[in-house]
Amino acid sequence: MGHREQLLEGAKRCIMERGYAHTTARHIVAASGANLASIGYHFGSKEALLREALIEMTQDWVDLWRVAVPTHAADPLEGFEKTWAQVVESFAENRPLLAANFEALTCAEHAPDLRERLSDALESAAAPDGLANLLGVEGALDEESARAVGRLYLTLLQGLMAQWLISPDLVSVTDLTDGLRVLLRQPPIHRRGGHPRPEREVLGTASSANNG
Repeated sequence: MGHREQLLEGAKRCIMERGYAHTTARHIVAASGANLASIGYHFGSKEALLREALIEMTQDWVDLWRVAVPTHAADPLEGFEKTWAQVVESFAENRPLLAANFEALTCAEHAPDLRERLSDALESAAAPDGLANLLGVEGALDEESARAVGRLYLTLLQGLMAQWLISPDLVSVTDLTDGLRVLLRQPPIHRRGGHPRPEREVLGTASSANNG
């Protein structure tokens, strides 16, 4: 492994352990075994090195969502719930990487090159062969449908990650799935401390709330 690769790996380790804002050039040198001069030679500055490390880390996180997708579920929303429950369970072991993803979004506000690279990564995740393929959609989809599902999944993923980083208790895939059931005019199947209410009662409650 050359100095450039050593520096990138050291920078990634520092971002995971210390965060982007608290990583210094000396931290990277200590973690990589390279020297200060090599940072300038290969990247021009510490900031450019950290941005490159963030880009690679952001591209890598898509590989985390290779979950065991349920197939032939009697209820498609049941399959959705099981799949996304696995995704959320993976957050705990990948917390530093999730945090780095959001640090990258913040840094991109003042770094056009980083914003462009992140845009490419997000576009790839939302593409028909991205998250829609990784997280599984039963049945063949045309390209536009797969792209729409990919964008929905990307939005869900980023929203769930943000909520989980703040407070894991905020995240409930069960509530998310039941919310979809209500929007699809189906009765929720989960009720805390009770049985599911009849569809007419659920929809009547929602209608009353909307008219109030």
